[in-house]
Amino acid sequence: MTIGSFHIHHQDGKSRVGELYTAHGIIPTPIFMPVGTQGSVKAVCPEDLKTLGARIILGNTYHLYLRPGDAMIARRGGLHSFIHWDRPILTDSGGFQVFSLSGLRKLTEDGVAFSSHIDGSKHFFTPEKVISIQRNLGSDIMMVLDECVPYGADYGYTKNSLALTTRWAARCRTAYAPGSGDQLLFGIGQGGFFKDLREESLRQLMDIPFDGYAVGGLSVGEPKAEMMDMLYHSGELLPVDKPRYLMGVGTPLDIVRGIDAGIDMFDCVLPTRNARNGTLFTSLGKINIKRAEYTEDDSPLDPACSCYTCRNFSRAYLRHLYHAREILSYRLNTIHNLAYFLQVVTGARQAIEKGIFQAYKAKFEAIYDT
Repeated sequence: MTIGSFHIHHQDGKSRVGELYTAHGIIPTPIFMPVGTQGSVKAVCPEDLKTLGARIILGNTYHLYLRPGDAMIARRGGLHSFIHWDRPILTDSGGFQVFSLSGLRKLTEDGVAFSSHIDGSKHFFTPEKVISIQRNLGSDIMMVLDECVPYGADYGYTKNSLALTTRWAARCRTAYAPGSGDQLLFGIGQGGFFKDLREESLRQLMDIPFDGYAVGGLSVGEPKAEMMDMLYHSGELLPVDKPRYLMGVGTPLDIVRGIDAGIDMFDCVLPTRNARNGTLFTSLGKINIKRAEYTEDDSPLDPACSCYTCRNFSRAYLRHLYHAREILSYRLNTIHNLAYFLQVVTGARQAIEKGIFQAYKAKFEAIYDT
């Protein structure tokens, strides 16, 4: 198969099972991508990720550009070589990070000027610049530069913003023409929380030949019901023959409902960040391992999980590690949370293949929709 080929093998309603071909391997979909913002998924090593079944990880253009620098990484053979990861990598364009630095950035037609959160130094991202950085990194999937508008932005601002995002997307495509390399380029739909603007954004993007399309600008402070309404609406609009990526959204229930809406790819810092804060996701629901009720609980964290953490350690030990501030706490908790999230998408693929995805979704709604 050629790089960039995307094939759907099974469908159950709008949910689907497929395969995306990249330079560093085949990505089965639906898939969850652990986030390795700075070239590292926090608290675990690449071998852990492979053992857990991770097929692709995420890196971030903004952070890697600032430190250690994309040119430095390029001199070492690219990000795969630098971090010892031989499976696919997706790199975000840094648009969301720039959005989160709203007090330190200024948007123009040419691009976005911003101050580094590390040392205050001045930088300027153009669409062409973020493509150049990602080509240096050598990621398998690159994202276009976009503006992520905050929740509550008015109609006029949102409409102008999505038009700018489209113009930037077209410049990214020009900077990396189809067939000019082994990397894939995804466009990002915006439009805030106005359905007609979401339609307009995706319609404009689909006139540009991208290898995949993402839904951006969700999970930015809106009520969950509004997010889901816009997600299902966006899922109806996305091309059926291209991979669909929901950016930065990701409780287990969010992922399962996203799959129900026809989404193929997901990423979120939630499993790793929550692991470091002692919040763990299980087949029985969320567990706050800090709680006193686990002081003498010798049962495994999740009896339905076969990860290294659940096979070998009790809830009592995990609680002890957390309160003792042992580094092993981060590692064991992260191993489990990532195992759980990867099991969610593996189970979803199996359920779709069997035609029982709605029952699978109902199980998560019973556990997490409280």
